[in-house]
Amino acid sequence: MENIQQFVQGAGLDRWTAALLTAAAGVVGAVVVLVRKVSSYQTATEKIQRARKRRAENLQRAEQAVLRYKESHPMTDSAYILTLSLSELTKQLRECSLSPEDVLYSYMDKTLDVHKKVNCCIRILLESFDQLKTVASKKEGLLYGVPISIKENIACKNHDCTRGLVMYLDQPVQKDSVLVEVLKRQGAIPFVQTNVPQGLLSFDSGNPIYGQTVNPHNVQKTSGGSSSGEGALIASGGSLLGIGTDIGGSIRIPSSFCGICALKPTSGRLSLQGVNPSYRGQKSVLSSAGPMARDVDSLALCMQALLCDYMFSLDPTVPPIPFNAQIYQSSKPLKIGYLESDGFTQPSPSMVRAVREVKALLEHAGHTFVPYSPPNISQAFTELAMKAIIADGGASLLKCLWTKREGKAGELLNVGTVKRLTAHIEQRLKLEEGPLDPCLRAQIFPYYIPKWLKKTLSFLLKPLIPRGSVFLRAISGLGSIQDLWKQHADVEDYIEDTIAEWRRCNIDVLLCPAIGPAYNHLYCSRLLSSLSHMAIYNLLNFPAGVVPVSTVTAEDEEELKHYKGIHQDHWDKLFKQAVTGGVGLPVAVQCVALPWQDELCLRFMKEVEQLVKQSRN
Repeated sequence: MENIQQFVQGAGLDRWTAALLTAAAGVVGAVVVLVRKVSSYQTATEKIQRARKRRAENLQRAEQAVLRYKESHPMTDSAYILTLSLSELTKQLRECSLSPEDVLYSYMDKTLDVHKKVNCCIRILLESFDQLKTVASKKEGLLYGVPISIKENIACKNHDCTRGLVMYLDQPVQKDSVLVEVLKRQGAIPFVQTNVPQGLLSFDSGNPIYGQTVNPHNVQKTSGGSSSGEGALIASGGSLLGIGTDIGGSIRIPSSFCGICALKPTSGRLSLQGVNPSYRGQKSVLSSAGPMARDVDSLALCMQALLCDYMFSLDPTVPPIPFNAQIYQSSKPLKIGYLESDGFTQPSPSMVRAVREVKALLEHAGHTFVPYSPPNISQAFTELAMKAIIADGGASLLKCLWTKREGKAGELLNVGTVKRLTAHIEQRLKLEEGPLDPCLRAQIFPYYIPKWLKKTLSFLLKPLIPRGSVFLRAISGLGSIQDLWKQHADVEDYIEDTIAEWRRCNIDVLLCPAIGPAYNHLYCSRLLSSLSHMAIYNLLNFPAGVVPVSTVTAEDEEELKHYKGIHQDHWDKLFKQAVTGGVGLPVAVQCVALPWQDELCLRFMKEVEQLVKQSRN
């Protein structure tokens, strides 16, 4: 009997010991997780502080160099230099009536001043001072002596390509991108790298390292993205030519918002070696690098300079197709398709007015118009474009956002109700607040929702909120390799169907809206629906460009008060809020051509630009 009692007492003691040990292990585990989170946060914070310090020191050195030059060259007429177009500037540089030194220091001085107002620069490329000596001695190239700005994700030797992400800090690239190499061979002087939104897959303009770029026309508005700094810098006069990248409108949107010209070429026309995305491997919606400038002639000259034997030899994957100046300079009347709305996102009043006014000018000039509707835009934008970019449900993007992230997309499988789920996600985002920029928060939020719940909500919301349903289904991603292959096949079919529709309409080019005017801050991540007007041409791989043609009027703003949208849903209401307060902001139109007809697209853009200028005079 005593033995039994001792066993029972021992067993009880062992249970208490086990319970205590289990509790202790849980506490230790929680402490370890907390310490890791704190350590990760501190590491990220320290890296950000170092990067900001480097930028401040870099800009200070550039300011000192500019000041010394101005003191030693008091006769330099910077104001005059800054008024010249690219064609005028290159002519005077070739004729030696201007020196590359005067031009570079004039633009650098202007850039430093602009940056203080709009926060567009990540770094001045101080090696550009040394490049001046080489350029001056050779006096060669179509862009001889031209200062040029470069988007931050395009590799410049010995500098970080962060893409606005903490994880890529302190990792300088070992060589220039092919584009930068070719620009240098053509005599251009890359002198500044410009700001981008965190992770690039955003058309806003902020990141936690370097902050937010604002619109030079109204600082309460975004400059757009992801070529955010380029749009703001060129529009402010700090650069007359820049290189950006575009996978869903990232060249065209900031150009539209800031009021400059830009071209998204056919993907593959220009080299992408050394052009860094946030993550690699996505092949259905193709990225393009392209020029951004004050006028269309500058875009054409840049394309002509880049499409040379040197680029074709550096990157043999680029088709050796030189620039066709004959097509660009043609005056043959065009047969133009046009649309005022794609049927998925109702444009703002100023967007519609811009298309109508340009259409009237082109008709008066002898061009013919044919109404055009894109095939099945809802399915193409959500099921093909969006689902392709987020094929993994957002996992790759989330992995890029945190320096040491323990969670995964759709990881919250044990959270019960939607209310608890929402609270849990908010808590996670607050824990990661250090490395996550506010302009990205609303976009990232749904990626944490479990895939099964996104699909369930999509099914339940279909009769009530159709666009909410299709978005949830799109960001659920693809479930298997077979699904991915089918998606690729569907994209190929859609491209064929669209080209067939162009052939049926017998059109050369397409005139359509470019989203705008510039949005109020923190709306971009909540309005991915409005990208339908832009991202569809990345899916199709059609060259597309934007040309500023007007500004928002008081009448546009008054008409906006009555805006209802196509679906009259939450996103239509958000769009109205986003573009409110836009009087005086630039408004652009979008010009599109078939694949590999980039020169025709530019020729169409030039026609629009000239007719608008003539109408103003």
